[in-house]
Amino acid sequence: MGVVVLLPALLAAEAGGRKEFELNAHTVGEALRALPVADLLFDERGELRRLVNVYVDGVDARPNGGVDAPLGGGETLRIVQAVAGG
Repeated sequence: MGVVVLLPALLAAEAGGRKEFELNAHTVGEALRALPVADLLFDERGELRRLVNVYVDGVDARPNGGVDAPLGGGETLRIVQAVAGG
C-alpha cells in the first residue's frame, strides 16, 4: 500500500500543477525524494530544508525520526512551507 503526499500550491505549481502524489516508500525521506520537487525540499547536503515542515497523518515528522521516520503504508504526508523574511 502506498502513501499519499500533499503539496502546497507553490510547490504544486513547480510539479506541473499536481497537488497530490501516491507513492510507495518505506520512509518519509524516500517519499519526499521521489517527488518531482525534491530539489526544492532538500539542501545541497541532502538535508530537509529548515523551512520545510512535513506532517504524517497530522503529526510533525521531525520529532518522530524526520526523514528517517518509517512508513507502513496508508499514511498521508502533508508538506507545509514556512514563510520567513525580514
